[in-house]
Amino acid sequence: MPTVEEYSESELASRGLVREGLPRHIAIIMDGNGRWARARDLPRVEGHRRGVNSVRLIVEECSRLGVEQLTLYCLSSENWKRPQQELDLLLHLLEQFVIEERAEIMRQGLQFSTIGRREGLGDGVLEEIQKTIDCSRDNTGMRLCLALNYGSRDEIIDAVQTIAGKVAAGDISASDIDDECISTHLYTSGMPDPDLIIRTAGEMRVSNFLLWQISYAELWVTPKYWPEFREPDLIEAMKDFASRDRRFGGLSE
Repeated sequence: MPTVEEYSESELASRGLVREGLPRHIAIIMDGNGRWARARDLPRVEGHRRGVNSVRLIVEECSRLGVEQLTLYCLSSENWKRPQQELDLLLHLLEQFVIEERAEIMRQGLQFSTIGRREGLGDGVLEEIQKTIDCSRDNTGMRLCLALNYGSRDEIIDAVQTIAGKVAAGDISASDIDDECISTHLYTSGMPDPDLIIRTAGEMRVSNFLLWQISYAELWVTPKYWPEFREPDLIEAMKDFASRDRRFGGLSE
């Protein structure tokens, strides 16, 4: 049984929140690690190390808030253009995180998963990821999903190729291809679409992240860099989300 309990109604109210107004699925573009370090005359790698602290704090706060899923954009398919030394450190930090946080994932009862292509991540990283997926499979708490070597255009290409293969084999017809068909062939099959996208470091773009899935998501941007993002910032984003009129193309009542 998870040892981290969700906030009560009164605890939510003390934070200016009500359960009915919470997003089911929050996705975060964790940006600004390098700029945070540069502003402090530190090496870029130190920004990535400090960013792990923010991950730990935000994961637990989302779990306490009763969020159904938290997806973190950890490594994009475009990040391979960075210097090899930085990439090596990122992969080392990822492997270290998966190993060190395994006990915490179990303590909180989290379901661990990943999305993205597996190429380039390395056997050691993939082995530790699979161990954490396997040991948390029967947990019933929040789903923690890491986007690794992820690019939404790659995801859509992979889905289209799979669907095209099924059409060619006669397993489905072209007329069977609809919104649901495409959704079930994406990496995120079985996951709810994000309700709220949070981006740090003030950038006003979605950077090839969950392009299909965020069609109706609310976007919230903060100028804070990811290593300085904390629980009050998350609460601010959720309060703003709750105040918005989500019409999904319709009209307000």
